[in-house]
Amino acid sequence: MIPIAKPYLTQEEAQAAYDTILTGWITQGPRVVEFEEKFAQYTGANHAVAVSNCTTALHLSMIVAGVKEGDEVICPSMSYIATANSIKYVGATPVFAEVGFDYNIDIEDVKRKITSKTKAILIVHQIGLPADIDAFSSLCKTHNLILIEDAACAIGSTYKGKKIGSHSDLVCFSFHPRKVISTGDGGMITTTNEAFANRMKLLRQHGMSVNDRVRHNSKSVIFEDHLEVGYNYRMTDIQASVGIKQLEKLDWIVEERRKIAAKYFEGFKDIPGIVLPFENEDKTTNFQSFSIYLTDECTLDRNEIMQELLDKGVASRRGIMTTHRETAYNNGSYHLPVSEKMADRSIIIPLYVPMSNEVVEKVINEIKSILLHN
Repeated sequence: MIPIAKPYLTQEEAQAAYDTILTGWITQGPRVVEFEEKFAQYTGANHAVAVSNCTTALHLSMIVAGVKEGDEVICPSMSYIATANSIKYVGATPVFAEVGFDYNIDIEDVKRKITSKTKAILIVHQIGLPADIDAFSSLCKTHNLILIEDAACAIGSTYKGKKIGSHSDLVCFSFHPRKVISTGDGGMITTTNEAFANRMKLLRQHGMSVNDRVRHNSKSVIFEDHLEVGYNYRMTDIQASVGIKQLEKLDWIVEERRKIAAKYFEGFKDIPGIVLPFENEDKTTNFQSFSIYLTDECTLDRNEIMQELLDKGVASRRGIMTTHRETAYNNGSYHLPVSEKMADRSIIIPLYVPMSNEVVEKVINEIKSILLHN
């Protein structure tokens, strides 16, 4: 079976984790600090704050942005449910906006949904394709709103020549195994705002005034205070040691993923009834996922295609979910035809590193066989 994805982890990551375990410092400590510093340097951000996953990154971002009960935050429905959940965690209401055929949130629909209750706009760089950050940043300034980026899939992608993570005050990343680099699980928030960074570091460790590393290194007795109600959102040093090694390979991994994507573009270029992901000169993607959209010209059933692929030994996944149709959010108040069509007529196909030419060719040939001969 050809999997949909798998992390690129080597002996180097295993050795880094092993070495960290032997130091005896395995929770949040010096390796986390090192990972944060190197991640900030890579993205061009002023600060980076490591946390337990991207959902907790989004939650802390909501808190420091001042989003609270009674507020509204506009976000795409076509995203993993964690995007909307992070808004609910602070008692606010997610307001779902449409996406365009580039998988990203539609700014014109966002404009229509801004109200007096709107506090923030949460954009998602879906499947690694950057949204139009400058346009949303300008919109937020016009309406005095906070811009938050869900960049769970976008590490290594670029917008106007700069790495995602350096364009706005709150950018949230994921290191889940389905992402381009992984620490098993884990997340990171980059920010240009020192006050945001300091408060998120406080909140991730129960609101503790003095962290464990400072107390451990102190030559005098220190007693901590707990300054506000916080959370246990820490990253471990074991995870951070793996992340440091992954970060060293990130540009190479992105380059390899783009080579595989180029083979897909070539292999599928003459197939009628499908649309492939696209980017322009302002945006480059890491190809965290490769999604094929079936147009109306394609009369085949999406789920039947996926089953045929599975029968032939090729895993696939449905298009990105629409949160407003999940049971937890399905109150009948939303109809988002573009999002629904994109979700229902898209197939995500295998893309991971390393992926041999033979495997890539098998994926291409099996998909072409189904699309052209049914």
